[in-house]
Formats: sequence, structure tokens, C-alpha cells
Amino acid sequence: MPQLRNEKSLKNILRKLIAPCLAAVIICLTVVSVDAARIKDLASIKGIRTNQLSGYGLVVGLSGTGDKSGTEFTIQSLVNMLEHMGVHVDKNNVKVKNVAAVVVTAKLPPFGRVGSKIDVVISSVGDAQSLEGGTLLMTPLRGVDGNVYALAQGGIALGGFSAGGEAGGGVTKNHLLAATIARGATIEREIPLSLNNRESLTMALFNPDFTTVQRVSETINQRMGKNVARALDSGTLNLDIPDSSRNNVAKFIADIETLEVEPDTVAKIVVNEKTGTVVIGENVRISTVAITHGNLIVSVKESQEVYQPEAFAAGQTVVAPETEVEVTEEGSRVLVIESGSTIGELVRALNAIGVSPRDLISIFQSIRASGALQAELEII
Repeated sequence: MPQLRNEKSLKNILRKLIAPCLAAVIICLTVVSVDAARIKDLASIKGIRTNQLSGYGLVVGLSGTGDKSGTEFTIQSLVNMLEHMGVHVDKNNVKVKNVAAVVVTAKLPPFGRVGSKIDVVISSVGDAQSLEGGTLLMTPLRGVDGNVYALAQGGIALGGFSAGGEAGGGVTKNHLLAATIARGATIEREIPLSLNNRESLTMALFNPDFTTVQRVSETINQRMGKNVARALDSGTLNLDIPDSSRNNVAKFIADIETLEVEPDTVAKIVVNEKTGTVVIGENVRISTVAITHGNLIVSVKESQEVYQPEAFAAGQTVVAPETEVEVTEEGSRVLVIESGSTIGELVRALNAIGVSPRDLISIFQSIRASGALQAELEII
């Protein structure tokens, strides 16, 4: 019995010691996974991309909101279409108020097969007032090589409306000159691309960085085998496909895309001077500096003063302008930022002296000019 009690006591002690350790390990793993990103979100396979398609077409069935009679290309397009259908008309007798000329755009996805449906976007190119209620006539969509890859047709979805009277005014919701057709185009030609039996692939990073590309390479080699991935430069990797995966390259790519890597970023501060937006990167560091920032406010008030002559005195009433100028200089404290301060410490310090986003722009420019900013300052 004493031995059994000692064993239970030992188990309880071990349980109390191991539980916090396991919790600490779980917390550490969670923290690491928060900063990591999937390789599919960091890079893409060369050659596997979308292709842009565009075409010119006509939207018909509008309620008097189409192009005006002076839009010659709409009239000519309608006449050509009718001639192609065997209907001969004089273009001088054609009214196009129920017709609008449009440009149709779409994206052909990688591995898009004949018969598959894709979405299209329709945008007016004439002086139509609205595309509400219209129907897009059959429009060939061409690639940059001039070949037709899809055909678009169907009723458009505008997502808005307009209502008004003859006296003017009215109510308008959303934009009325751009519309979409969900699955409105049918793919008629495929872009040849085969993955099986390939010996290698090229992967390109969205944001080239030597540290990130090396981490991606090491992660792939740890999972897929040595010498599978090799970094060529800061934004490109070469993937040698193992013999066992050459008959199923799609699975090989899928296994790589789900791997997680912690990307590295350049220390950068991005400033949008037009909107006053300031974005500060995680790795920004600042050497020891003392900062003070104050504003000079000049207020000018204009008023009109009326002067009248005294009773029974000769003279006339006059109006004279009066100008009052007031100058106020805001007091500011001197703030010392220690060397190697992090982004959190910098933000808390700047908030302490009550700076606005506009003030931050001037402060960061001054810090960079002093040589104390260990980061790139980009003004857009």
C-alpha cells in the first residue's frame, strides 16, 4: 500500500510538471503558425495563369437609354449585324436609343476546357444612359493573339436602377454603365498546357526576397526530398520532379502548395501623402533620436464695420473692412526614442505627443534625413 501511494504521488507530480510544458509547446507552435503562410499564397507555377479576353458587342432591349443617334460606330455595328442576318437597311433610318455599344471582358482560367462557363463584364463605350434590362448579343472574345477563345451572350445583371421624371432629377443606385453576366461565356478554344511527364517546374514568388525564397526551398526539400527545390534568384525556384511523381504532377504541386513558410519582409514605411495614410512594417527600427513637432496656426478673420456720423453732424455712413489676425504656436514636448526601438514602441511614443497622420509624414521624412531610420521610406 505505501508503494502504491508513492506511485500515485509521483504520477501527480509528473502530471503537474508536464502539463505546463505541454501548454508552453502548444502556445509556441500556435505563435509560429500565425506568422506562417502557405506556399500557394507566396508563389505561383510559371505557365499556370489566367489569360485576358476581350471583345466588342451590342446590348439590345434597352428602354430608350441606349446610345444617341450621333454615335456613328453603334449605328454602323447595328447595320452590319442586320446585314449579316440578311436584313438590308439604310443606316440613315436606324435609331439606336434601345441599343448600346459595349466592350466585353473576361478571364480565361488555366486549364479551362471547351464547354466550360466563365463570367464576363460588360462596359459601355458610347453615350448610353443605362444598360438596365439589356441583353448582350453573341460576342466573340479574343485573346492577345487574335484567336477567339470564348463566346458571350445573355441577359445582363446590373445591380442598380435609375428612376426620374420629365422635369429632371431622379434617383440612381449604383453604376448603370457596367454590368456582369455570371457564367455568360462558353469556352470554345483551349490553351494547350500539360503537366504530366514533365521533368521540372519553375516557381515564381509574388514578392521577390532572397530570405523568403531560401526558406521556401528548404521547406520543400524537407518534405519532398533533398535536391527537389533550388533557388535560382530572389524570386524564382526550380523544382525537379521526382520520377515517382511525373505521372501525377498535379498531386506533386498540391503537396507543395499546402506547405507553410514564414515569409521575410523588407523594413519599409509606406506613406500615401494624398490621403494621409501611413503603413509601418514590422521590422522598422530607429536609432536614438530626439523628436519635437509643433504646429503654427494663423487665423485671419474678415468683418465689415459700419461707421455713422454723430447726431446733427455733417457726414455719411460708411462701411469699412476690418481684419483680425491671430497667430498661435502649439507647444510640443521633446520625445527621446531609444536605439533599436520596435514598431510598437515607436507608435506608442508618437501617440504620446499627439501626432496626426499628416504629422507622421513630416516626422518620418525628418528621421530619414537624419540617418536614424533603418528602413525604406516609400511615398506614393
